[in-house]
Amino acid sequence: MAKFGEAARNDQGQAEKPGLFADDESAPVPTDPKLKQDAATKVFREGVYHKDQGADEAIKKLPDRIQKK
Repeated sequence: MAKFGEAARNDQGQAEKPGLFADDESAPVPTDPKLKQDAATKVFREGVYHKDQGADEAIKKLPDRIQKK
């Protein structure tokens, strides 16, 4: 998202820094894939069945995706 914001602020519509490599702003947040899969499964099940499947609790187990500078 940071790259899209940078491109939007640039007159030529492109990010000034190429986005080919992860830097401090774009490095992934380490997360256990099993936790992500569990949360995604519960979110989708709630969308299908329209009943509580425990998605909120599963999402709270994931790390915060917003990195503070």
